Amino acid sequence: MFGQANVLAAGQAGFPPTVDDFYLPSILPWGQDSIWFTKITAMVWIAVGVLIIFFLATYRNPQLVPTKKQWFAESIYGFVRNNIAVDMIGHQGVRFAPYFTTLFCFVLLTNAFAIIPFFQISPNSHIAFPAILAIISYVLFNYIGIKKHGFVKYFKNSLIPPAPWYILPLLIPIELFSTFIVRPFSLAVRLFANMFAGHMLLLVFTLGGFAMLSANAWLAPVSVLSWVMTIALTFLEFLVICLQAYVFTVLTASYVQGALADEH
Repeated sequence: MFGQANVLAAGQAGFPPTVDDFYLPSILPWGQDSIWFTKITAMVWIAVGVLIIFFLATYRNPQLVPTKKQWFAESIYGFVRNNIAVDMIGHQGVRFAPYFTTLFCFVLLTNAFAIIPFFQISPNSHIAFPAILAIISYVLFNYIGIKKHGFVKYFKNSLIPPAPWYILPLLIPIELFSTFIVRPFSLAVRLFANMFAGHMLLLVFTLGGFAMLSANAWLAPVSVLSWVMTIALTFLEFLVICLQAYVFTVLTASYVQGALADEH
């Protein structure tokens, strides 16, 4: 909120906010026209570094009676393993728990940047990052399915449902479209749309308050109401942040479960 207010006060952003507000300039002192290292790029690297350091530090000297840090890390892993991997896939889900935990933590942290002061935007509000995560999950569940069933049987199970032969010409294109096109697309767009919309809402109410205050002093009460709405929406955004990390991981687990099933 305060970072966005400073941007407006400095005259570097206008109202209403536009899609251009999501395309940030280079943060390097050189190459200001470069798009390769922006604030968004830095946040992704920070998220990767924080997660690596956190889990290395918490498991550096594991104790039988866990420390607070070890307990916290084990709780995260235990939650993903038991409530996502095992619940969705069964006992085979344990071997996928490390990937699901990494995916959940990475999405959660990069989402959380949207409400952390001085960051206040999520990398997932750019479609490129959810798309890459969706492609990784897409490759994973197809690879797992082909590895278990073989190439021919896997695609046969995926594309040919148990149905009368005369409706298969209709069902096979539907299965192809829903399984191999809609799944990765919807996985990416769901995360992107939620984070994009959340950031846009926070921008509208934050910058809108300053815009009304600058336009007319009599609108000060409305400006205050706009900032109160920003605070309320921040709490709502926190719930969305957690929910979207959970949903993305659960859907990935469900796709892996489908790839491992004998019949799809």
